[in-house]
Amino acid sequence: MKENIIKNKSFSFAVRVVKLYKYLCQNKKEFVMSKQLLRCGTSVGAMVREAEHAESKSDFKHKMAIAQKEINESIYWLELLKETEYLNQDEFDSLNSDAVEIIKLVTSIIKTTQSKLMVNGK
Repeated sequence: MKENIIKNKSFSFAVRVVKLYKYLCQNKKEFVMSKQLLRCGTSVGAMVREAEHAESKSDFKHKMAIAQKEINESIYWLELLKETEYLNQDEFDSLNSDAVEIIKLVTSIIKTTQSKLMVNGK
């Protein structure tokens, strides 16, 4: 069975986001931005999982597009947490590099799927 890289990376990212959420709540007493990051950061992997069992190529592309929006929103909250000094540069860089890698993978998957849909005339 072939390894599903986006599934694994989005799940690992979600785990890191949950741990960051716990840290920000317990140690920094930050609850609002961290909750926003928790929601979108864990949603990425959930949408990737939903896409695995999509009803059609079109449905698959739609679910991956939602995952793309969610990872992009995650990047926004990470940037805001860094700029408001809840994350230091190293913490930000580590999570942000994972998020950027995920958004590149998801974007590539969407483009490939769109190409296949166009070839098949759908």
